[in-house]
Amino acid sequence: MPIVESTYIPPYIFRNYHISTIYAAKLRSIKPVPQTRERLKLEDGDFIDIDWSYANSCSSNKVLVILHGLDGNAQRPYVLGLAHHFNHHGWDVAAFNFRGCSGEINKLYRSYNAGASEDLNNVVTYILSNKKYETMAINGFSLGANLLLKYLGEGNDLPEELKAAVAISAPCDLYASLKKLEESRNWIYSTRFIMQLKKQLFLREKHFPEEITKKQIANCSNLYEIDELYTSQAHGYENALEYYEKSSALSFLSNIKTPTLLINAKNDGFLSENSSPIDIAKSNPDFYLETPEYGGHVGFLQNKDATYTEERALEFITYHL
Repeated sequence: MPIVESTYIPPYIFRNYHISTIYAAKLRSIKPVPQTRERLKLEDGDFIDIDWSYANSCSSNKVLVILHGLDGNAQRPYVLGLAHHFNHHGWDVAAFNFRGCSGEINKLYRSYNAGASEDLNNVVTYILSNKKYETMAINGFSLGANLLLKYLGEGNDLPEELKAAVAISAPCDLYASLKKLEESRNWIYSTRFIMQLKKQLFLREKHFPEEITKKQIANCSNLYEIDELYTSQAHGYENALEYYEKSSALSFLSNIKTPTLLINAKNDGFLSENSSPIDIAKSNPDFYLETPEYGGHVGFLQNKDATYTEERALEFITYHL
């Protein structure tokens, strides 16, 4: 233990990996979530934007922090859906936009990556130092899920208010998951990521022409080359392989002491098999692993407004308060 037996049985159409993944990302309809933006100024001169939404019924002393995925932001359907579900059940929500992801380029050449746990630590510290909350939980998706798991297991002095965490579709082995994305069946996803990330890099080149050139960006033909050119170099790693090795959550899961649930679908084509480490879950009483047969990547759709993972997140976190 704790291996969790999943009860997720999706409608037949959502048993297809591609349909589940694409529908959840592009076609899912979310009820309105009014958000208020707050800018957190960082000691290094940069900033992070937090999009707040609040409990529907009354003032709350509980806050959920949400972390988005690669090329995401706090307005993605999976973030808004989770925020709506928790707001409806009495939680305030702080949806954390990673550096450069809130619609305005950040001030430094660096931006975000799958291991930038210092930024999450800054957000957590700021919220608990300046707000009224007695209880905190954190939910991360995809890249943000890897970052969350790393943060929980790398030896940070975690606050007592942090009661539980949930990670959804986490690529716990970054390099192995990168190789999965390079498979032919994932062409549509990897191509989109490459296009979007290069678009952001061309924008960054306009602000930091001494750091990167248009030719270097144009020559990148895959995600590894983008990480080799920018992600690793901008964030202090020797190369892409060192970035993957030092940022992958897999190395930190055994040290997690906060009740944490990881939900990775078995049919998630983004993830390597070792992103769902059964042996670690069996040996660490605070690390819970649930591996539904279906769900795709950040999918988990149902014949209802809430996804399965939104309901499970609330259930798991509430149980551990």
